[in-house]
Amino acid sequence: MNEAAQLLIGKKDFTSLSKLHTDVKTNICDVRFAEWKSINDYRIYFEIRADRFLRNMVRATVGTLLQVGLGKSLPEEINDILEAKDRQAAATSVPPQGLYLWKISYA
Repeated sequence: MNEAAQLLIGKKDFTSLSKLHTDVKTNICDVRFAEWKSINDYRIYFEIRADRFLRNMVRATVGTLLQVGLGKSLPEEINDILEAKDRQAAATSVPPQGLYLWKISYA
């Protein structure tokens, strides 16, 4: 999953990982960090940092990366998903439980 997460890093169009028909001018986000981390043998979490997040972006990203972890998708398919600019190309979003904003940093 970390191999796939690394393909998210950079300034990219996240239309495929965002809720449709939202009122934003652009779906381009600059992801600076994306990594799964282990707490212990039974608990992991996903950390992502970016200049901004689109509506449902993190939930759709986690759902899509979990498909890689379950062996239902290959890590390199992340590039195809992003290039499609189609929400149907990505996996189902995970539920919001457990998702929280940890920190906001300003330059």
